[in-house]
Amino acid sequence: MSHAFSRRSLLCGGLGLAAGGLVLPAVAGSALAAPSGPLTDAQVYGAPTVSPLVWQRADPFVTLPVNGMYYFTGSVPEYDRIIVRGSDTIAGLGSAAESVVWRRPSTGQTGGHIWAPELHRIDGRWYIYFAAGDAGNVFNIRMYVIESALADPREASGWSAPRQIVTPWSSFALDSTTFEHLGRRYLVWAQSEPEIAVNTSLYIAEMASPFELATAPVRIATPTRSWEVQGFKVNEGPAVLVRNGRVFITFSASATDSRYCMGLLTADARANLLDWRSWSKTADPVFTTNEQTRQYGPGHNSFTVAEDGVTDVMVYHARDYRDIVGDPLYDPNRHARAQRLYWHPDGTPLFGVPVGVGGPIVRLSPADSATSFVRHFAYDLRVDADVRELADSQFRFVPGHSGDGTVSLQSVNLPDRFVRVTSTGVRIDPVEADNSTYAAEASFRREPGLASPKGVSLQSVSASGSYLRHDRGRLVVGSPSGSKSTFFLS
Repeated sequence: MSHAFSRRSLLCGGLGLAAGGLVLPAVAGSALAAPSGPLTDAQVYGAPTVSPLVWQRADPFVTLPVNGMYYFTGSVPEYDRIIVRGSDTIAGLGSAAESVVWRRPSTGQTGGHIWAPELHRIDGRWYIYFAAGDAGNVFNIRMYVIESALADPREASGWSAPRQIVTPWSSFALDSTTFEHLGRRYLVWAQSEPEIAVNTSLYIAEMASPFELATAPVRIATPTRSWEVQGFKVNEGPAVLVRNGRVFITFSASATDSRYCMGLLTADARANLLDWRSWSKTADPVFTTNEQTRQYGPGHNSFTVAEDGVTDVMVYHARDYRDIVGDPLYDPNRHARAQRLYWHPDGTPLFGVPVGVGGPIVRLSPADSATSFVRHFAYDLRVDADVRELADSQFRFVPGHSGDGTVSLQSVNLPDRFVRVTSTGVRIDPVEADNSTYAAEASFRREPGLASPKGVSLQSVSASGSYLRHDRGRLVVGSPSGSKSTFFLS
């Protein structure tokens, strides 16, 4: 089933969804029941708006809900332990108590750096996959797994001693993740293959058990593009999402400073995933540093689903500043963040930009062209179908520049700019402080949709009685006109 459906239609129609390797859970009391009125912007966005979600936790991993609970783990700056948090909401993970479920020994194997834990539920048991170095050589990194039969993964007493995941090469190996697809369980990880002159490439193998491989590794990606070899030649941090007849693997590339970024691998869901020819890599990164939102080095993500059981959410880490003193590996301020993952009508994911600080995010579709979106292009506002430049079509409703009873629309990827009605058209323009004309032109009165109360209509403050309206692909201001002056949020 395709995510080309709008989230609005899913929510209003109560449509359930199961997709590939991730089965979206039924959430008790969720918004999947037909709403009695318009959704709030937060319900529309469906992802937490607190950023960072968890401070100083890199390589974040959030599970799908299990018995109504989300669980979080990630790398700590000291690289000395594995932690788990739990909450019945994704947002609640930020303030949830943290349990130390395993701590490295002072000597021997696994006594070095502890990196990138992932928490997986397999056949009624919990498994944490992680990377660890030796006490005598903290960078002698290999992959390990621990197991717990207890229902709550925060209980430290349930976890076993680590077992190493053995591959054909005794070399640097990390960032293992596992997924099940069409009745077969796979492991995907990053490793330095001795014959390949790069730091790490990505490999896949079928698993015989949660602890061991059943097949020889197959290399499915190696860093060759310019954006993959900045500082280090790296493909690492794979995360798997099965949707719309395809298997998607995001991965991270380059050094862990502001050059860190994410790429995407894709295979047909019916293909042989153990054949390297089944996989294609994007020519360009799909998620990168953004100077405007002041988010640097985004990467090493995981995927979960929002409390509505429908909305895909991407969890990743990024810094709030570009310049780092010393080795970026020891800078502690890679914070875990969460934002919604969108889908193009052709079934491919839209990542946009790391959105930074702010409230809920919305996209606006005219009621008379429900598959199109309001977007900015060269600072002008227009209405386009099949928008791939996701961030150009994302906005936040914020308190209006004209004060009480008004709202302003802030661009997400150019947050210093707001939707403004000018004599030449509708644009996004920077704030002009202490300018009452600008304040009025960049403010609106938000009303229930003229054509449907589930939508919104926006009356201009500067042109009283006139509304934002769709006019053959343009966004204009004019007299109210039902569906042309009604916008649905998604």
